Amino acid sequence: MININVGYKNEDIEIPKNLHRVNITDINNQKEFIDFGITTYTEKTRAVIKVQDGCDNFCSYCIIPYAKGRVRSRNLKSILDEINRIVEKGIQEVVITGIHIASYGIDFKDKNIRLIDLLEEINKIEKLKRIRLGSLEPNIITDEFVERLKKVDKICDHFHLSLQSGCTETLKRMNRKYTTEDFEKVVKRLRNAFPNVALTTDIIVGFPGETDEEFNITYNFLKKINFYKMHIFKYSQRKGTRAAVMPNQIDGNIKEERSHKLIKLSNKNEKEFLNKYINREVEVLFEQKQDDYIKGHTSNYMVVKVKYKNIENKIINVKLIDEDKLELIGKLCNKTVTSL
Repeated sequence: MININVGYKNEDIEIPKNLHRVNITDINNQKEFIDFGITTYTEKTRAVIKVQDGCDNFCSYCIIPYAKGRVRSRNLKSILDEINRIVEKGIQEVVITGIHIASYGIDFKDKNIRLIDLLEEINKIEKLKRIRLGSLEPNIITDEFVERLKKVDKICDHFHLSLQSGCTETLKRMNRKYTTEDFEKVVKRLRNAFPNVALTTDIIVGFPGETDEEFNITYNFLKKINFYKMHIFKYSQRKGTRAAVMPNQIDGNIKEERSHKLIKLSNKNEKEFLNKYINREVEVLFEQKQDDYIKGHTSNYMVVKVKYKNIENKIINVKLIDEDKLELIGKLCNKTVTSL
């Protein structure tokens, strides 16, 4: 049996021997990042590093600020110590994640520490080869941020920008803090700074009040931006959010139709993006064997597979020769084969 104790001091209640005390904290009053010191390994070559928790944005469709609490950033030294430990075990790439990593550092007393400062410090870790970012809010991609990011030479040129809708009126109802015009400027900054950049995004279809006209605006905007890949979600009501009680909830069949249309566009974009790389040489971090191939990712997160063994956890130059089901087929460059 478990005794759940909320708000009492340990000495207030005598706990029977067959019970265990569990203290529960009000997440909305929690102000510090709880550091469990646990690293998530997605492959033998890559580790996910959580640098913050919580969110202060209160998007109208999202329950996270209520479930996870306000922004709490992890101590800089703790992050660097963890990455130093794992690179000694052979990890080549780290993925910087959190609930809202763009807000990293806003809760620190030292207001001079932000996400870009963290990335610059991680970049100094000698044995680390790649730094990949999790989902970013568009508003962090300022001119200053991009100018500094260009100098972080280990940063991967793949950015997942959380757009959610390509219609400014829909974004207003979502309580997103930018317009489509703002977003287009962000895309231009990144493409100017990183020639081979791959941009991915999340899109919600069927948000309350999304008319046919608004959806068509979104569709045309997404065609214009030409993302490498889009993750499409049909809006789902979350109890306790403002969007759940908004008028003009969208019929499920309409959501399905809109979702299908955007998935089709995403697949087309992805195939065209990949085909541009055929006959080019790229660097691939190889991760795992599958069937007759070994697969890995480029810095801009394209999946590449080659028919070669025993090159896990190596970054190798590959010439791309074909595309197969949204994956690229490559062959090791001659100079690479000679050196293996």
